[in-house]
Amino acid sequence: MNLSLYTQMMKTHMKTFLGFGVASAAYVTLMTSLFPMLDDNMEEIEGLIDMFPDALLRALGLESFSSYGQFISAEYYGLFYLLILGVFSVIIAVHLLARLVDRGSMAYLLSTRVSRVQIAVTQVIVMVSGLIIIHVLTFGGGFLAAEFLIDTESTIAFNEFFQINFVGFLLFFTIGGYSLLISSLLNDEKIAFALAGGLTFLFYGMDMMGKIVTDIDWIRNFTVFSLYEPGKIASNSADVWMSSIILAAIGVLTCVVAVLIFRKRNLPL
Repeated sequence: MNLSLYTQMMKTHMKTFLGFGVASAAYVTLMTSLFPMLDDNMEEIEGLIDMFPDALLRALGLESFSSYGQFISAEYYGLFYLLILGVFSVIIAVHLLARLVDRGSMAYLLSTRVSRVQIAVTQVIVMVSGLIIIHVLTFGGGFLAAEFLIDTESTIAFNEFFQINFVGFLLFFTIGGYSLLISSLLNDEKIAFALAGGLTFLFYGMDMMGKIVTDIDWIRNFTVFSLYEPGKIASNSADVWMSSIILAAIGVLTCVVAVLIFRKRNLPL
């Protein structure tokens, strides 16, 4: 890692990190503020939910609003969170490597006698730092909002809410990892973004399809999104440790391979 490069990259991308983090925290807070009103009319809402097809409810994570944990998992972590942070992970990974090569900035960095390994490792740490900032803000905003806006009996437990965010962090570390790997292979920023974004969209689509069509639910085994089920985490029925280990292993492996490839490949400098 190169500290000077890390500092500069953090300054360059801090507005993006804070923008995503504050927006995520604000959305969680907004949804949390609506829960007391919904909680007072839960029987009517549950009856309305029962009118929708089971496949659609499974796909959107709307199977139950019986607790705040189930509600916030369905309203944010099961849908918008995946889309917003998925886009972020792909964009930041491509910007940290492929964009620098595509726009000629990499030649300048290498001319300062910073090694390729130092550059690649530093960019991985910048990506991880960004994800940590976003998830700390999201967790802090959501947990504090729940403590102040919801009755103590209805609020989500600290451990479950932490696990929802922690496994989510590992999911997007994995997505960022394979996006960095793709970025390390290509010189063109647009192609790298298209491939990394396309792969992420494919994984997300496979997960949704497996939820909707139970006959092909096995297809979810081939997508990283199947390892993140916030509704089950909220109800204490998910294997958090196994999901965390698998996601962390994939993320670390793809980042290591990205560094090794970037170290050896020819660059148009």
